[in-house]
Amino acid sequence: MSKPFLALTGAVLLLALGACRDDDAAAPEVVRPVKAIKLGDASVLQQRWFPGRARAAREVELAFRVAGPLIAFPVKVGDRIAAGDVLARIDPATFQAEVDRIAANVNRAQASLRNARLQLQRQEALYRKGHVAKAALDRYIAAEGENSAEVRSQQANLQRARLDLGYTTITAPFAGVVVATYVETFEEVREKQRILRLLDPTRIEMVVNIPESMISLAPRVKEVVVIFDAFANVEITGTIKEIGAEASETTRTYPVTVAMAQPDGIDILPGMAGRVTSKTVIGPVGSGREVEVPLSATFGGAGGASLVWVIDEGTMRVMQRVVTTGDLTNRGILVTDGLEAGEWVVTAGVNSLKDGQKIRILEN
Repeated sequence: MSKPFLALTGAVLLLALGACRDDDAAAPEVVRPVKAIKLGDASVLQQRWFPGRARAAREVELAFRVAGPLIAFPVKVGDRIAAGDVLARIDPATFQAEVDRIAANVNRAQASLRNARLQLQRQEALYRKGHVAKAALDRYIAAEGENSAEVRSQQANLQRARLDLGYTTITAPFAGVVVATYVETFEEVREKQRILRLLDPTRIEMVVNIPESMISLAPRVKEVVVIFDAFANVEITGTIKEIGAEASETTRTYPVTVAMAQPDGIDILPGMAGRVTSKTVIGPVGSGREVEVPLSATFGGAGGASLVWVIDEGTMRVMQRVVTTGDLTNRGILVTDGLEAGEWVVTAGVNSLKDGQKIRILEN
């Protein structure tokens, strides 16, 4: 092979290698998307709307505790009911007869007890005079005890029979609206069979699902704004009633129950779709340097140290930081030292990052 040919081949290879180096130098930096949370800053919830559906704060399905023919059913769907109103009644005749029968048994048992006590008193007097043996006296004592037990048994039966008689009537446990009925008058109903559904429309609730990365901020929300699709121009103020302690296994979100009063001029009905955002928030989570983070934000380092990735908002790069962890909470873990309220911390994908890596925060 000639020397000019080898020289030419070498030149081509050098040019190719130089081009590769230029391409590597020009390759853009990979920006990794991550999920993150701003510690203790509940105002981030004011930037998000969470969907949900309305439900009544109090809703109950009513049923009889006894069976029988339905002889009165004076309500229909849509009726407004006051607390204590009679909603349904089954024929009480059989139950009244049972009450009367057992009441008679109680009277007979009480009469027998009175007679047994008189007999015992006479036998005790004779025993004290030495005219009756102790064994004979013991038989009268036992008879008095048996009659006393029979009275108590019959009285308990009478109490149960009176309860069953009372169960032949269903009354409204609270003021509300009948929203469903399941039987007709004169129908034979079974014990625990659904009769009607009653709800209280004066208080409305909505359950929304909050991401795991934001749930630690929910206790800092003082008031929320609710807007229903059917009344898009009406803002309703509500409060957080309950924060779920367990995340959904599929969505990793926590259920948060929002409560509100029924607004004037419109009727919010169960099932109406709407959305919620925070209106006013109070100070940062924790006291001093103590903050709460999702458990997924922490990972182990050398020597058993607990680490988190902190985001520099100016450069959008992550920095590894050693923290001191405290107790577990229902929604994460307390960090007692190493973090400050207002800092951004990565909450997902912590094991795939490297120090100084550029990131982009995903919306939750």
